[in-house]
Amino acid sequence: MSEEIKNNAQPGENNYIEQEEESSIDFGKLFADVKKHKKLYYKVLPITFVLAAIYALSIPNYYQCTVKLSPELSGSRAAMGLSSLASSFGFNIGQGTAGMGTEALFPTLYPDLVNSTDFKTSLFNVPVTIEGNKKKGTPDRTMSYYDYLQDEQKSPWWSSVIAAPFKALAWLLAPKDTDEVKPALNPFRLTKKQALIVKALDRKVVCDIDKKTMVISIQVTDQNPVIAATMADTVQQRLQDFITDYRTKKVKVDLDYYKKICEENKAKYEDARQRYSEFVDANQYIILQTVRQQQTDLENEMQFQYNAYSQIASQLIAAEAKVQEETPAFTRLQSATVPTQKAGPSRAKMCLVFLFLAFIGTTVWILHKEDDLKSLLGMS
Repeated sequence: MSEEIKNNAQPGENNYIEQEEESSIDFGKLFADVKKHKKLYYKVLPITFVLAAIYALSIPNYYQCTVKLSPELSGSRAAMGLSSLASSFGFNIGQGTAGMGTEALFPTLYPDLVNSTDFKTSLFNVPVTIEGNKKKGTPDRTMSYYDYLQDEQKSPWWSSVIAAPFKALAWLLAPKDTDEVKPALNPFRLTKKQALIVKALDRKVVCDIDKKTMVISIQVTDQNPVIAATMADTVQQRLQDFITDYRTKKVKVDLDYYKKICEENKAKYEDARQRYSEFVDANQYIILQTVRQQQTDLENEMQFQYNAYSQIASQLIAAEAKVQEETPAFTRLQSATVPTQKAGPSRAKMCLVFLFLAFIGTTVWILHKEDDLKSLLGMS
């Protein structure tokens, strides 16, 4: 019958009829074939659920603490902020003043600073405390953050199983006579363990900045909620200290120089004043011209030293004001708080994903067994 339809059809209609026949899928047959193997779902899905639950429960909980800061920009720094924002849209508004080009550490570079190896290794010696169990009577333990990441991190059971042969081999090959000495920290040349800790910190400590509002966000992830909050507060404080030290380093050098010169000029002035006073007391009733001339010279020298000391003292006061001016101010928008709820893992979502994949895989296998994939994929 189909052959007669094709023969009677117009030439343009043949292609449409062939495409309709090729694209027709018998969904009833597909459903019947799947229903015929429904017992297979009763076996696969429960086993998948159990395996997914074991996998999800083996992953330790982790917590996140976020701190938000807003650096107060003024003067040239604010203008630089506008310039940086405009450049992100492809506009160049230039530098209004020569002083604006001296700011080398703009807030957009703070994430790069936190991600640097020097900054991460500076966190190794931060003391952290693992709270004990009061019911069991276990005391609190304090250790460095490096030791905590190396010895106190929980991992899935399969990680220990995989690593066990390598640890045993390393123990057998390690020399037994020498005591293990903890290597000194050298950011230029890290050991393998130190490099692994730095890589772990890349995931645990994340700094981001909103280029529109210049709000700095520091997020710390850890298995211990108290340590997550402790390290978030520490990273925030160390970032502030580093930025403050960077921006005030030049003016502090000038301040120290003026303090030194001021002390030297003060000592010279006091010495000149003392010599002048002693000379006047010793020659009070002498009216010789040479004596009066020497007295005038001493008085001029004292006045000269006083003028020099007074000028340097003024510059010292200006340098102290400059340090205060260059010290950056930070507004803490969100302080570190111990999280009360875990951030992950989401075990329910994991189980649903595993069950969905198992359902899809089982369905594909049934269709392949019943030779329905070819018609479903449009294969001849």
